Amino acid sequence: MRLFLVFGLVIASCFSASAACLSQSQAQQVVASGNAQSLGSVAASVQGEIVRAQLCEEGGRYVYQLSVLKNGQVTTVVVDASR
Repeated sequence: MRLFLVFGLVIASCFSASAACLSQSQAQQVVASGNAQSLGSVAASVQGEIVRAQLCEEGGRYVYQLSVLKNGQVTTVVVDASR
């Protein structure tokens, strides 16, 4: 199971390179300004355990790129975070 987790995180890291992901402080500012939803707001729409999350700007909108553990496998899920 640990191998799947590591492999999934590597895949997620490669995927996140295609979007402009924000630092933690930048993400906090964007959420605080009301331009993006908080991670807690979108987490309910995800099935599984979120093991990694990044707020990214993609195509003029904000999205969360999430690594989600479900049934022993980690997958990458992209969730719209724009308001």
